Amino acid sequence: MSRTVQQLFDLTGQVALVTGGSRGLGLQIAQALGEAGAKIMLSARKADELEMAVAQLQAAGIDARWIAADCSKEADLRRLANETLERMGPIDILVNNAGASWGAPAEDHPVEAWDKVMNLNVRGYFILSQEVAKRCMIERRKGRILNVASIAGLSGNGGHMKTVAYNTSKGAVINFTRTLAGEWGEYGITVNAICPGFFPSRMTHGLLEKLGADNMAQAAPLRRLGDDEDLKGLALLYASDAGKHITGQWMAVDGGVSAVHGG
Repeated sequence: MSRTVQQLFDLTGQVALVTGGSRGLGLQIAQALGEAGAKIMLSARKADELEMAVAQLQAAGIDARWIAADCSKEADLRRLANETLERMGPIDILVNNAGASWGAPAEDHPVEAWDKVMNLNVRGYFILSQEVAKRCMIERRKGRILNVASIAGLSGNGGHMKTVAYNTSKGAVINFTRTLAGEWGEYGITVNAICPGFFPSRMTHGLLEKLGADNMAQAAPLRRLGDDEDLKGLALLYASDAGKHITGQWMAVDGGVSAVHGG
């Protein structure tokens, strides 16, 4: 007999590692996976923010812990995978979410800033995915990898947006997702991407303040920005057996922005 919908979405007993998980979109995804029964390991750079995030999850009855790590550094990424394994067991779900942006005209964009964005947004995803797959997923012939990209990876910029490194990195994440899915499908590993639109967060605060949240919302057919629950459904679909036949895909969660503005 086939399983019920509730059984397909159930993550009880699984271990999920979420980078950039101390706030914003990463914490929202962690909350969704934890509500579905997964044990959560959060990672970010700042211990105090991680402590607050874990306390929030634990207050909701979620088994959550944290490890401080800089996901732009190879040694930190390998330590993160190793400590998660030691403390929680094999990783079933990896959410690559840690990211950075930088605003500057392309002709004046600092090379150091380009490297910072690329190291965190692309190189970090690769190193951690490789480490987790080799140590947890390939031999067990199962695993779920969720890469957080962006609608910025679906098109170029114009007007007020000057984020050439960020757009380039998120476009790379989408094709990285497709490539891993193609290579690792034989091991039962699915790899998918989420492309958020504008959500109020620390990364988007400056832009929202400059342009106005209401003006930004008007660019979306749904006339709204993302909120603190809009990524939960897609993240759980990708992470659970409800999405076991979905791999190499991206989906925009943007209120329809990419449908009318390219992508």
